[in-house]
Amino acid sequence: TCWKRHSPSRPEPSVPGAVALYLDNFLRGLTLAALGAASLVALTHWAVHAGHLPAFGGWARTVRRLSDPALRPLERRLVRAGRNPGDAPYWLLGLAVFGGILVVSLSRWLVGFAYTVAALPRQGPGVIAVFVLDLATNVLLLALIIRVLTSWLGAGRFLRVAMWAHRLTDWLVLPIRKRLPAIGPFDWSPFVAYIVLLLARAGLYMVF
Repeated sequence: TCWKRHSPSRPEPSVPGAVALYLDNFLRGLTLAALGAASLVALTHWAVHAGHLPAFGGWARTVRRLSDPALRPLERRLVRAGRNPGDAPYWLLGLAVFGGILVVSLSRWLVGFAYTVAALPRQGPGVIAVFVLDLATNVLLLALIIRVLTSWLGAGRFLRVAMWAHRLTDWLVLPIRKRLPAIGPFDWSPFVAYIVLLLARAGLYMVF
């Protein structure tokens, strides 16, 4: 008699779970593609300025032509901010890194948020209170990230999203800035505010 070993079958994911998984994989792939392209642009820019590649060679001209739609707006913004427009490829790389992390993290948070909201009616008031406070903390953390990114790009408060981020976080960042000693040319108050919010959220979890 032959005995067949049946491996335990894995449960099929639900339709919303499968959609969330596909979305996450798509965004991660898109982020990696953007990071690869930005790295190629930045590396080519460095090689040209270091003398390893001819500035008017076929490779350098092709990379510049393909990356112009992304580099031109960055260069104009850097000029308006009084920065060196020649650093635009490096700014593009930084945007690809931080923007990719932000997009993937935001999509995962939105999926988790949707599942949590769907489960809230079955929870008690304490869980609902923690959810509301956690949601407020996450919004503030996102506003701090946007505040830092727009500041690096020289946008300040001029963009609507930057104005929104400043209005949400000024109450926390400005008092920290007044009490924080000057450390180099950078404003560290948003980073300190970010850490304060993380500690506050950890304390919230311990209390509840």
